[in-house]
Amino acid sequence: MRLPIFLFYAFSFLLPALPWNHGLAAAPGTPPESGRVGCPHCKNDGTEISQSLQRADAFHASLKTKEALKELLAVLKLDPDNHEALSKIARVYIDFGDTIPESTPDWQEKKLQHYATAEEYARKAVKADPNGTWGHFYLAASLGKIAMHSPVSKQIDLAKEIQEEAEKAIALDPNNGFAYHVYGVWQRRTAEIGQMKRMLAAAFLWRSVPQGNMEKSVEYLKKAISLNPRVILHRLELAKTYMAIGQGQLARSSLKTALELPIQFSDDASNKKEAQQLLEEIKDRP
Repeated sequence: MRLPIFLFYAFSFLLPALPWNHGLAAAPGTPPESGRVGCPHCKNDGTEISQSLQRADAFHASLKTKEALKELLAVLKLDPDNHEALSKIARVYIDFGDTIPESTPDWQEKKLQHYATAEEYARKAVKADPNGTWGHFYLAASLGKIAMHSPVSKQIDLAKEIQEEAEKAIALDPNNGFAYHVYGVWQRRTAEIGQMKRMLAAAFLWRSVPQGNMEKSVEYLKKAISLNPRVILHRLELAKTYMAIGQGQLARSSLKTALELPIQFSDDASNKKEAQQLLEEIKDRP
């Protein structure tokens, strides 16, 4: 059973690519003595593990995902419980799943295989370090991807865990802007499920559909922007929430800002294109 359209949108917040660098720019030249992507306090002490993790960051920043994976797997051979490597491998497999085109034979099955692998590594990251924000974040992300291509019953079952993992990521690092982004869009998508549709879903599936809140969506997306002001996707999703609550002027302002920001990530060009289209659609909306 495929996901009904009103529930499909509840999980579509995880479709865009998730930035690898978590808002932490790689510095040119000689690597600093401490600080890596997503791990600002990690030491670059010249060990084999440290060097592999640095090379993995460089490869992924250059969109050489397979090369990044090779370095990360080398880390696990030396330290099977390395939280940083485990969480970044989860990100790699989300990338692999995202880049499979729908024209590929059995594309959904192949995507699910990669997302399931991402979930496996994310859970290992959480087990290795329950207090690491990125393990919880990528667990939420991988589960969201799986939900997109699963039967309705499983998608609703996963919704609660997605929420819980996003909340844990935020609790563990209040500066994790991408976790705020995920949770902000989650709030909007679930809020968009109307009461009648919610009742029907519960009646037919014997499950409750989580409830979202538009005000919380605005709050969390604004927080994401305050932490990562140059991320185009934050502005685009905030504009969508403003549109959903009838705030056309605020939506246009957010879209215009998105269009002014420089491209940083692989999906930024498509995000800008969508922002331009939405801006045209709501140009006369109050």
